[in-house]
Amino acid sequence: MSKTIFLLNGPNLNLLGFREPEIYGHDTLGDVEARCMAHAETLGVTLEFRQSNHEGVLVDWIQEARGKADAIILNAGAYTHTSIAIHDALKAYDGYKMELHISDPKQREAFRHISYVELASDGLIAGRGVDGYIMALDAVMEKIA
Repeated sequence: MSKTIFLLNGPNLNLLGFREPEIYGHDTLGDVEARCMAHAETLGVTLEFRQSNHEGVLVDWIQEARGKADAIILNAGAYTHTSIAIHDALKAYDGYKMELHISDPKQREAFRHISYVELASDGLIAGRGVDGYIMALDAVMEKIA
């Protein structure tokens, strides 16, 4: 039976390739999605790759993952540091949860050092650029296979 992973992206990640390329690189979110979908196919996993700038939509998707997905990979963007609602939704999800960041928030501004997502996650990949997305898929598959 095929495993399903929800890979969820938060605010401003739709601007990848254009927003602060010195931090986030030149790949667009579409480039990242294509790489992830191709890699998921090699892993034999079903991947739901989504992005929203809206906190409530991300909460809805995390809740939708209950009973549908074996794992969630979440790059919550700025909501990482502010959203107790996302934290609470993650706590209510029984599957494996991986926090993901392109840059390393702990090496950036002090306000980025707090992560409500981390408090509700089982793992973290940060500071690996967009390659972290593939690393996250591999790490999650090790946990749910």
